[in-house]
Amino acid sequence: MRSVEEHQRTVAALIGRRPAVTVPISDTLGLVLAADVVAPLSLPGFDNSAMDGYAVVAEDISGATAEEPVRLPVAEDIPAGRTDQLTLTPGTAHRIMTGAPLPAGATAVIPVESTNGATDTVEIRASAKPGQHIRRAGEDVTAGTTVLRAGQVVSPAALGLAAALGLAELSVIPRQRVLVMSTGSELVAPGTPLQPGQIYESNAVMLAAALRDAGADVVAAPTTGDDVDAFRDALTRHRSDADLIITTGGVSAGAYEVVKDALGAGRPATSGLSGEVEFVKVAMQPGMPQGSGVVDGTPIITFPGNPVSALVSFEVFLRSPLRRAMGLPNADRPRRSAVLTEDLTSPRGKRQFRRGVLDPEAGTVTSYGPPASHHLRWLASANCLLEIDENTAELAGGSNVQVWDLA
Repeated sequence: MRSVEEHQRTVAALIGRRPAVTVPISDTLGLVLAADVVAPLSLPGFDNSAMDGYAVVAEDISGATAEEPVRLPVAEDIPAGRTDQLTLTPGTAHRIMTGAPLPAGATAVIPVESTNGATDTVEIRASAKPGQHIRRAGEDVTAGTTVLRAGQVVSPAALGLAAALGLAELSVIPRQRVLVMSTGSELVAPGTPLQPGQIYESNAVMLAAALRDAGADVVAAPTTGDDVDAFRDALTRHRSDADLIITTGGVSAGAYEVVKDALGAGRPATSGLSGEVEFVKVAMQPGMPQGSGVVDGTPIITFPGNPVSALVSFEVFLRSPLRRAMGLPNADRPRRSAVLTEDLTSPRGKRQFRRGVLDPEAGTVTSYGPPASHHLRWLASANCLLEIDENTAELAGGSNVQVWDLA
């Protein structure tokens, strides 16, 4: 059987980065910058008031106190957004709002709280130092400065900065577009009455959520039965929009393995699909049957159909290379060593990934639920995977074990 590491390398080699694209800033949150962002202008772009108050010459009010205020005529009213250029005559004041442009000649702003708030002759009850409550042009950003770096994830604050600089677009690494296909004639959509032998489809919903959580886009998530022609039709209909295809189910050794039958080496020449998909057994539990290759130029990864196997396969093989292809940080789940609270057995010759509950403060981990691949309930409440080496058949409580932190 193929080792876990070998299949990880095989899958990673199929996932390529899309070329950078320039998109509206409103569409870039969570994406990674493909190029440095250089400020086209300074911030602030002009000297402006940091307070609601009065623009003055600081020397004119140097002796002002509450007991002996200085009275100045108010020559102008300057709201934020006023565009004409004003000059303050010494011995006068301009009423000014926060963010409004400072008139030429003004050397300080006195807050309205230190005045009587008048609009004709203001009574100023405190002095001010030169430069007080003035935001100087360029004190935040100087034009020509690199303010955001390639490789940086676009955050709300980064978007605010880009908008403040007048940038309508940014160059980013686009999301991977993934087609998810769940197979099985027993599957029906939630909300549909179940017939005997039927189950509700969950893999497409689960994997689509895992892909979005990893930063990718899901172009479609159709479900098909175990009919080869129907599977091929659905694949052909949706694949042109995808950078990657994921399938679940139909890859084991039994009959009605629709993915194998449609994409395997023995498919008829009239299938209309080009490319090669290799189906292998990987030395792991759960998730032994796997497949990978290219269909009509699009990479495809095939996962087994049991839900725990499908999601564990995504974690072990796809999440990290997918995030790397999008330039996202922290591509790998955090790995750590924890103390096992119980005795465990594991099948020798296979890497076992068991659901677990990690107590990060105590540094301990407890296995959670049975190891079989259909026990989805336990995975839904687990916060980690225990990774047990293929050469280990028994682990005693108190042993150290490797843990993948899913929290």
